[in-house]
Amino acid sequence: MSKSAWNGLCAVLRDGVRLMALGGIGALLAACGSSDGSVGVGSGQDPDPVALDFPIAYTKGPLFDEDMQLQVNTDVRDLERFYVGTDLYLLDRASPSAPEQNITFSETQGQGDVMGMEFSPDGTRMVFSMRGPFDPNLDDEDQPTWKIWEYDLTTRILRRIIQSDITAEAGHDISPHYLADGRIIYASTRQRQSKAILLDEGKPQFDALEEDRTEAALVLHVIDSDGNNLHQVSFNQSHDFDPTVLDNGKVMFSRWDHAAGVNGIHLYQMNPDGTELELLYGAQSHLTGTNNSEVQFVGAREMLNGDIMAIIREFDHPELGGDIVIIDTQTYVENTQPTATNTGMQGPAQRAATPNRVRTDLPPSQGGRFSSAFPLWDGTGRVLVTWSICRLIEDPLATPVRIVPCTDARVADPNAQVAAPLYGVWMYDPSNQTQLPVVLGQEGVLISDVVAAQPRRNPQAIIDKAPGVDLDVDLFAENAGVLNIRSVYDIDGLAAVNIAALANPAVTMAAQRPARFLRIEKAVSIPDEDVHDFDDTAFGPIIALGMREIVGYVPIEPDGSVRVKVPANVALAVTALDADGRRISTRHNNWLQVRPGDELRCNGCHSPVSGLSHGRADSFAAAYAGAPTTGVPFPNTVATFSPDVGETMAETRTRVSCQTDCAALEPSLDVVYADVWTDPAVRAPDAPFAYQYANLTTTPPTTLACMTTWTSRCRGTIHYEMNIHPLWSVVRQTTDAMGNVIADNTCARGGCHAPVDAMNATAVPAAQLELTDGASPDEADHFNAYRELLFTDTAVQLVGGALIDTGVNVDPSMSAVGANASNAFFSRFDAGGTHAGYLTPDELKLISEWLDIGAQYYNNPFAAPAN
Repeated sequence: MSKSAWNGLCAVLRDGVRLMALGGIGALLAACGSSDGSVGVGSGQDPDPVALDFPIAYTKGPLFDEDMQLQVNTDVRDLERFYVGTDLYLLDRASPSAPEQNITFSETQGQGDVMGMEFSPDGTRMVFSMRGPFDPNLDDEDQPTWKIWEYDLTTRILRRIIQSDITAEAGHDISPHYLADGRIIYASTRQRQSKAILLDEGKPQFDALEEDRTEAALVLHVIDSDGNNLHQVSFNQSHDFDPTVLDNGKVMFSRWDHAAGVNGIHLYQMNPDGTELELLYGAQSHLTGTNNSEVQFVGAREMLNGDIMAIIREFDHPELGGDIVIIDTQTYVENTQPTATNTGMQGPAQRAATPNRVRTDLPPSQGGRFSSAFPLWDGTGRVLVTWSICRLIEDPLATPVRIVPCTDARVADPNAQVAAPLYGVWMYDPSNQTQLPVVLGQEGVLISDVVAAQPRRNPQAIIDKAPGVDLDVDLFAENAGVLNIRSVYDIDGLAAVNIAALANPAVTMAAQRPARFLRIEKAVSIPDEDVHDFDDTAFGPIIALGMREIVGYVPIEPDGSVRVKVPANVALAVTALDADGRRISTRHNNWLQVRPGDELRCNGCHSPVSGLSHGRADSFAAAYAGAPTTGVPFPNTVATFSPDVGETMAETRTRVSCQTDCAALEPSLDVVYADVWTDPAVRAPDAPFAYQYANLTTTPPTTLACMTTWTSRCRGTIHYEMNIHPLWSVVRQTTDAMGNVIADNTCARGGCHAPVDAMNATAVPAAQLELTDGASPDEADHFNAYRELLFTDTAVQLVGGALIDTGVNVDPSMSAVGANASNAFFSRFDAGGTHAGYLTPDELKLISEWLDIGAQYYNNPFAAPAN
């Protein structure tokens, strides 16, 4: 077509001619902008004339299903998609004139789906995920799974990485990327190591659901290119996806953090073996979209200069895209938070790669939308993108629908209705904000991903850590690691207290130290309804807290330090406790992981109200420097523990202990304190104490073996009916010398928290709290006592010998927020309280830890009744 004819057609289209619903005219509109076919995104400048002489690959498939309904998921978290009819296409160069080759049709016959492509650094091989072919005779859950494939551009051979059909069908595998040594890292629902731990816990193996419980969680796995040595390397409870290898050998990926109170997709990084996992960027930078709207970070890739290019978009967007940003992660942890070595820098870390006419929120975006971006490493700064022009439906009732391009006037109309996206492949140059068409969009077609086979230098290779070299042999064999916290009093790089004073027994008694113990908690994996179908009532008052198990406790040393053995290959959280074993820190809402034999180190803790992130090693300098000299005991402590320079008390104590039995490194399911630090020549050591499951007269929430010896398989699993409710029926009587009962403090007895008095006549329960057996009239799945303790109730009064609701609300005495938020209950048992001495310290500790982890009705889904 001549330039004059092209310009004339574009002018007609801009004037609002009717577009055929599935015709090619709509595709031409996407290229309108200048006489040579370029489009200026808000600028109208001339395009970069340099062509890309390397193959590119992209996916293309129908946007609508056979009923003309949108068949694609608009939510970026819905990863187990099946866009039937999507294939992988290859061009030998980035030019509209290059012939298009469908390289997956032979396998899917046009009834498959493809996503997540990546070329090898030398540009000769491409790995991608493919699903299909679709079988109309199968239910959705029985359709073929996503599998990893590789295409060799030199031999034109397409092969599946996992050859065994049985093994290949055992999980969904997506988002593959080549590691520097030729292995492949990808996201998978296989959860290989997590399933092995399920067996250790006496549970069946299953694909654990992500924390919204809508689909199986995808976590990162590594496999050899021949399909061998498949193993899991990340242990999130929701999705880890879009892995890519940075030039320094680290793996960068998008992590959906979705523990209670958190819901965002940030960028993380780790070694290829899963060690040194940490936040890279974005936990506190989500309100950086249009008009400070919330965005998520996906599709991130490294640029030639080390910056990161990512797509920012809403979780769920009908146009399937957003904007492109460039992030300086070398200087910043968050948009306005620099790393420790760059203190004083103001940011922002993010800068737009596009003009401000590209929006990330719901209103029409005059700059269009971007769904993927692939930065080139050729020194030009150009980017291959999939981009959709801004289009509106002018007359929704017209047949065919009347679609027009966006103008200021049309966008300003509050009733403006956005048309279906029209994505094509474009070469975008951020330096002058122009782009050239490479693959024109088509009506009803979705082009969603693009990559280039441009050769680049191979990333540095980070060798997997090995037992006896980088990893502790004994810990590796035990499937355990070590958590090392320099001081829980280090809050975002600042000492929240005078650490030196707290650590000095001559200055501070143990009772004066706010943080006394650390509790280690483990997330409980949740199966889908095909494995075990149970009701949400199993979770308790705050469903978002999920289910949690207690791994163990360890004393916090006087300087706030902790060094403790923890189970490897599980999602962990930690919390600081007071002397009563109750949480004093905010709930830990990010899952930690420790690999077998490895040691996870962190400086301290984090204030959630600070707006800062601390989950990266270079976020802050350590507030606590540790021992100033070698061989000199900490002030006024025993000479038994002789520190090395810079060591914390925990590091010193566990190092000395491990010269014999490593007992100081072991956690316990009991809360046990002994003063091992105070020099008796200075003052008397603080008194020991312990809260122990063995002292309970009711069923403990763990095994006898774990009460005696902790192992990485030990769990404290608390269920209300089994472990908490029986406390109310324990006989608590005081007798005289003759054995006569002179006081009966049994909780659920008549005359106390029961609907009868001591003579068994109907009566109002004490404090309007009934703790007897039996199902709740409000929720049959719960005991009435559970509801009375944790949910707002209605007061009753005695009328004509019967208990009648008054309509007056009674606040619960307990809170699933935690033990220290349940003062209405615990204050009764304090010294001088009305119930002082009624419950033992061991029983109060059990109730405290149950409330701290969320007051769930069950903490094992298989204990909950099946529907």
